[in-house]
Amino acid sequence: MKTLNFCIFTAFCLLFGAGCAHKNIPNTYVPDTRENREVLEFVEQYRKAVESQNTAALLALASERYFDDSGTPQGEDDIDYKALKQGLQRILKEVQEARYQISYRGVNYSGNHALVDVLYTGWFKVNTSDGPQWRRKLQPHRLVLAEENGRYKILSGM
Repeated sequence: MKTLNFCIFTAFCLLFGAGCAHKNIPNTYVPDTRENREVLEFVEQYRKAVESQNTAALLALASERYFDDSGTPQGEDDIDYKALKQGLQRILKEVQEARYQISYRGVNYSGNHALVDVLYTGWFKVNTSDGPQWRRKLQPHRLVLAEENGRYKILSGM
């Protein structure tokens, strides 16, 4: 009888535990929900546009209300949509090739904003005085997205 009770208890715990388990989107730390999948699919469009060095696609993903203070209190390094456009054109002329990998750490929501925390690794082949060379950048980062006309746009973090 003790063995039967133990088996029933174990089966109940396994079933109850499986029902409470939260599944993440594969290869991420992000819970698997429809909303989170939509956000990550949008950010993947951004990642692919960086790799293909597609300035038009990057600008199409950015909100015209784009603003990034670069994490500093000084205003001279702030970037609005106009400065983003100019900067992308300049940077992408200097970069010959790009590889951009994103590890998704979390997605949080605040009103109509999605805050996407990532760890990115970028490899960029750039022209130097010694000829083309690969540069690597590894950095935690946050993209801020907003819904505009039923679609996500990047408000900051490019």
